[in-house]
Amino acid sequence: MLHVSIRIYKVVGRMRIGMQWQKFSLELIATKPSEAVEIAYSELGSRHKLKRSMIRIEDVKEISKNEIKRNDILQLLSMESLIKW
Repeated sequence: MLHVSIRIYKVVGRMRIGMQWQKFSLELIATKPSEAVEIAYSELGSRHKLKRSMIRIEDVKEISKNEIKRNDILQLLSMESLIKW
């Protein structure tokens, strides 16, 4: 069994929607900060049809369980184990 330490990161930045830059904040599950940045680019690009040049990452930091606001992440963290087939 492979044990990977997952962490929760908050990625903050701006994305260009039309002619304006809009702030965003994402809570993401990743193993390291660079992975969280890649997931942020992927999610925002897919959801809003943005290229990487239209996304500016300003901060990436690991957050504690107390700081998490997304219910789906809190539910995942409360599980005893997760089995992937």
